[in-house]
Amino acid sequence: MARSARSSTTRLLYSLCSSSLKPQTQSSTAALLAGSFQLRHFSAGSAAAARLKEEKEAWWKESLQKLRNIGISAHIDSGKTTLTERVLYYTGRIHEIHEVRGKDGVGAKMDSMDLEREKGITIQSAATYCSWKDYQVNIIDTPGHVDFTIEVERALRVLDGAVLVLCSVGGVQSQSITVDRQMRRYEVPRLAFINKLDRMGADPWKVLNQARSKLRHHSAAVQVPIGLEDDFSGLVDLVNLKAHYFHGSNGEKIVIEDIPANIEALALEKRRELIEAVSEVDDKLAEAFLSDEPISPIDLEEAIRRATIARKFVPVFMGSAFKNKGVQPLLDGVLSYLPSPTEVSNYALDQTKNEEKVMLSGSPGGPLVALAFKLEEGRFGQLTYLRIYEGVIKKGDFIINVNTGKKVKVPRLVRMHSNEMEDIQQAHAGQIVAVFGVDCASGDTFTDGSVRYTMTSMNVPEPVMSLAVSAVSKDSGGNFSKALNRFQKEDPTFRVGLDPESGQTIISGMGELHLDIYVERMRREYKVDASVGKPRVNFRETITQRAEYDYLHKKQSGGQGQYGRVIGYVEPLPPGSPTKFEFQNMLVGQAVPSSFVPAIEKGFKEAANSGSLIGHPVENIRIVLNDGAAHTVDSSELAFKLAAIYAFRQCYAAAKPVILEPVMLVELKAPTEFQGTVTGDINKRKGMIVGNDQEGDDCVITAHVPLNNMFGYSTALRSMTQGKGEFTMEYLQHAQVSQDVQMQLVNTYKASKGVE
Repeated sequence: MARSARSSTTRLLYSLCSSSLKPQTQSSTAALLAGSFQLRHFSAGSAAAARLKEEKEAWWKESLQKLRNIGISAHIDSGKTTLTERVLYYTGRIHEIHEVRGKDGVGAKMDSMDLEREKGITIQSAATYCSWKDYQVNIIDTPGHVDFTIEVERALRVLDGAVLVLCSVGGVQSQSITVDRQMRRYEVPRLAFINKLDRMGADPWKVLNQARSKLRHHSAAVQVPIGLEDDFSGLVDLVNLKAHYFHGSNGEKIVIEDIPANIEALALEKRRELIEAVSEVDDKLAEAFLSDEPISPIDLEEAIRRATIARKFVPVFMGSAFKNKGVQPLLDGVLSYLPSPTEVSNYALDQTKNEEKVMLSGSPGGPLVALAFKLEEGRFGQLTYLRIYEGVIKKGDFIINVNTGKKVKVPRLVRMHSNEMEDIQQAHAGQIVAVFGVDCASGDTFTDGSVRYTMTSMNVPEPVMSLAVSAVSKDSGGNFSKALNRFQKEDPTFRVGLDPESGQTIISGMGELHLDIYVERMRREYKVDASVGKPRVNFRETITQRAEYDYLHKKQSGGQGQYGRVIGYVEPLPPGSPTKFEFQNMLVGQAVPSSFVPAIEKGFKEAANSGSLIGHPVENIRIVLNDGAAHTVDSSELAFKLAAIYAFRQCYAAAKPVILEPVMLVELKAPTEFQGTVTGDINKRKGMIVGNDQEGDDCVITAHVPLNNMFGYSTALRSMTQGKGEFTMEYLQHAQVSQDVQMQLVNTYKASKGVE
């Protein structure tokens, strides 16, 4: 009834309008009324669409909340790979456990390179995923050796949370400090895991105090061990106040019991310490704590989660990965305390707005933004690891590399499990996947073309060590260059250059082990034997006083002879002059025809390319030609060029030549307690200290040191400072060497010439 009344009212309104209005106005009125109907229908439709969108978003949110991207990093030999092996076993990804240096020769799952299994160290970050209690966990196992810090930096750049493994005997070691500094730089929330409680001399409380003093962690234990060393049998969970024991051949059966009477007092004391530490940084828990209300396990867990995600607190877990104890509670801790991709704020730089910072929503509904953080050369071409920050990527999609502007198709999308892979059709925000056949460099950003965002560039340290490298056999040249190109693409800290003077191929990297591993990989993967040597230092020669020359080059041997005479002087250029070599023609009259002057200049230039002291180029020299003689028949360009070369050699010794060596500006950072040793070593290397500052607990020393005395310095500095020192060096200038060094260099050069 109401409906028919409403329609008749509409008809009446329409007829009234149409009778009183002009024809063109009638049509617009009809359109107006039709629009009002459409609007009503649209609002009903849009409500349904919004509801659908909400449901879809709720599903995305739920799936993202059940996702964790974590990294496991620590000092070398703290047990990271062993811990990952146990995590994979308990989550059902692998069905038997192999040790890192196991007798069975299989090696840990995550160490997929032969070299890693042989040396028992992790070189590359291996990525894998597993599920635990309906949550999906992406794990990146990172190297702990200081030479591979770029791997750690790359991994941390794409993670949402991390587990810092500390050894209960070694405590906080040098690389733990480096890794922690990197986690701070990338603002990664973290848990600490004190491993190896079964070893002799294990003392988790000492390690906890070290973490507070050396790493400046605001931390407290969330577990108490039941016994230590050989008596280590289980753990007390301080949040729920229950004892956990790990039974079964591989510790897979967890038995939960009441706390043993002998450690109940300790557990209660440590729980109070935990609540105090968290309430210092969490207001909600502080209120309950100050009003003496009993704190339930749920309240405490939520407070620890809030404080950890805000990076104000580091919960400390304990256990022994090798003895299969404490790994499952650590996994629970990862789910309970580390953030999901939606709880971490990631920023991109908008290239269209002069690199303005843009906050990414992290939802799969947005435009695609993904970062290529690692490259590997696989059997099927280049494998690129991607972390998706926003949007969805599907197999067969076209994506755009923002850094190069190239449009590429995704031919194959896989999920990685160390070096095995599983094909998937699509992946959404928050996930870590790998794609095949996409040509790009490490650190490139991919989008779907609707936005021009790049993720902030990763911090790449400068290489500190160089070696000269060459292939032993001539046949393997192709593979040699192929290997170097691949390693450069994979690793931004590995640089390859050609020395234009010596013609040597120079490789630079983060240290001796770093470069050794690449030379070894070249031998294994490309079957190229390479010889490695100390690179040639680019010395220079110069003159210190003016010297005259007058040289006649005359040769007569039947037919046309050679005749050319040049007269003039050489002198050093004034300091700070823009050119390194200057030739001045001050001839008066036609003693030497002007057509021969360029040949004379060419001869002098050629002669200055190798000085007679040690065969290096001569710099800062001015050559003046003021007279000469020519023969109408026998003079030629060649004759004058040779005359110039010999004239230069004749007067060079009289100009008192000296050798210049490259001096580097070295900046060192080391803990203050090693300041004396480090300064003494710089003096020993003939360095001159120009600055000394204090930065927190570290001292920063600036010095000018000759490059020739800097070889092997990275290793020396690490051994002097227990691995805590780091340095950067860049070219400053060429400076004169002392008389004794000059004699030594000249004698070495003469001896090598004699051998040739």
